[in-house]
Amino acid sequence: MYIPKDNQFTENEQIIEFLGQNAFGLLVSTVQGQLWATHIPLEFDINEQGQQVVFGHVARANPQWRDLADGSEVMAVFSGPHAYVSSSWYDHINVPTWNYIAVHVYGRYRQIEGDELLNSLTRLTNKYEAGSTKPVKVEEFSEAFMKSHLRALVGFEIEITDIQAKKKLSQNRDNTNQGNIIAELDKRGDSQSVAVAEAMKELR
Repeated sequence: MYIPKDNQFTENEQIIEFLGQNAFGLLVSTVQGQLWATHIPLEFDINEQGQQVVFGHVARANPQWRDLADGSEVMAVFSGPHAYVSSSWYDHINVPTWNYIAVHVYGRYRQIEGDELLNSLTRLTNKYEAGSTKPVKVEEFSEAFMKSHLRALVGFEIEITDIQAKKKLSQNRDNTNQGNIIAELDKRGDSQSVAVAEAMKELR
């Protein structure tokens, strides 16, 4: 993606944290020559070979996996907070814009099945059930139920070959105008605006 110098986001630990906090991503590839995207949870991990990967699964009925041989290049898109920025908040005439954080992950696709798929589903479930009063546990499902469920899914791992990350948070504005933007975003009060304001405060 296009990343001006001011908007480069390169701190590896922060990028990994971002991927963990914004793990509902977009898997992008082609199906019969046409662009195709699927909205799914995509979890960052380090595999047994020490490689950075993201893993996930799609419904077997989804045709996307059928065009993905092992080694195919794919892209995963992760979006963070975003908010409209009115140019009326500046102390000078300018145009409105949008502030946001986004990460694109590129890598090689590999289909997983059997115990590998079961383990990835278990890790995914444990992560999101951690805050539940009565957490669901994959190991408590019957063997027959899990076999039926696994047949309906296609699991995969993406070995990461490149990460492009961007923070567009009014870095091109001076301290006074950044302060104005933060104050107005906080005043707006919705969760996205407040999150962008917090991200801007961290950069200052």
